[in-house]
Amino acid sequence: MANLVDLINARKGLGVRRTRIVATVGPASESDQVIRELVDAGVDVFRLSFAHGDIPSGIERLRRLRHVAPDTALMVDIPGPKIRAGSFGTDPVALSVGDMIELVEGFDASSTASRIVVERRDVLSLLRVGDAIHIGDGGVSLSVTQSGSELRALVTSGGAVMGKPGLSLPSSILNDRLPTADDRDRLEALRSEDFEILAVSFVRSAFDVVSTRTVLSRDDIMLMAKIETSEGVDNLDEIIAVSDAIMVARGDLGVRMPIEEVPHLQKEIVRHGVRYARPVVVATQMLESMTHSQVPTRAEVTDVANAVLDGASAVMLSGETAIGDDPVATVQTMDRIVRRAEQSFDYLKWGSSLGVQQIVGIGTQSTRITATVTGAAWRAAMEENAVAIVACTRSGVTARAISRFRPPMPIVAITPSEKTALQLRASWGVQEVYLSPATDIDELCDFAVTQLKLSGLAKPGDAIVVMAGSRSGGTAVTDTVRMIIVP
Repeated sequence: MANLVDLINARKGLGVRRTRIVATVGPASESDQVIRELVDAGVDVFRLSFAHGDIPSGIERLRRLRHVAPDTALMVDIPGPKIRAGSFGTDPVALSVGDMIELVEGFDASSTASRIVVERRDVLSLLRVGDAIHIGDGGVSLSVTQSGSELRALVTSGGAVMGKPGLSLPSSILNDRLPTADDRDRLEALRSEDFEILAVSFVRSAFDVVSTRTVLSRDDIMLMAKIETSEGVDNLDEIIAVSDAIMVARGDLGVRMPIEEVPHLQKEIVRHGVRYARPVVVATQMLESMTHSQVPTRAEVTDVANAVLDGASAVMLSGETAIGDDPVATVQTMDRIVRRAEQSFDYLKWGSSLGVQQIVGIGTQSTRITATVTGAAWRAAMEENAVAIVACTRSGVTARAISRFRPPMPIVAITPSEKTALQLRASWGVQEVYLSPATDIDELCDFAVTQLKLSGLAKPGDAIVVMAGSRSGGTAVTDTVRMIIVP
């Protein structure tokens, strides 16, 4: 039998991408043909922002996405207290340093180089002379020079803007609790819709996540907390405890925190989230130059690769696929970068340094048992050079728990739930997912061996590690590990 280093090198040679790709759907990518091409290019999760447009239009796009891409996970992103500008249109609008711009409240109105429409009621009156306003991800900045009934601002950092960019105002005037009134309207409309992940913007505390979950009133949806404020960073532990996944939303995070802190915060959030078996998505400006260019910058390529090496579960494209010139080529480029980066990923070091006794959940006996058992499964698979680790899971927790170790061999999930199967598209390294109604551990093991042999992942004499719940343990806890030699 090959040693572990040979096994890892063999896995690298197979070219199976394990880090997921999330692509945002927008005007450039919402046609049925482009959606299908994006799936073929490697998209695992489609993100649909409900910060743009009206709710009925968003629901219609969501339903069409499900119809066109039934085997791809769908993420819905609600805006939180995000403030957006009226549309600048599809062509870049230049804002130059020294330009004086008028800011007005309005809805469904266009913005121009001299007049920015702010789509939020009663917020402009709170601004004072000297307050800073950042547009988009902070590349363009304004300073308020005149407040009151006629509000004006000076461009202090110039650049091009397009579409409906977000506006970052001083946090002292934005104290909305989540979910906001606009969020609630969207959650009501989404309650009966078919999707897998809900991304919650501007999460600052566990309360924000719990309140959003209560309003949504669905236990089959994963809640992804977007970390993009200093409060979110400060309260990361409590947020992770009540969330199902995490997003490092670097755009707003870079506006609200010193920009030199962002790379270090990214590493900390990724490591912390993965340690607790939460998929972690790294987002914003990953291949931004490809919005209008055929090739990314060298810095962007390095950025994507470093996110993979940091252990991110997924990397996300925003405007690149929503309004970009060639969304499919952008995903293809992302796919190549990720695959190459994974060849340099240190699987042995990651799993060993993570520690096998980390708690997957917070405080419950079942999560502690699952954490311990998945740690034992990882250790057994590494020591015996297993060709696959099988996670029998109803909710997906067991598969995500073993995924946190980043094992070099494939993770195979067996679940009775189609919703869980789709949600696992957001989890690192879950290569195959099979649906099975079986609950008896002997039946599950037999099913796993049969499927792995049929898929070509296993052949006679290979070792497979299987995790499942025993009759005594119940369905809510994974308490059994078996090593099987394929007959």
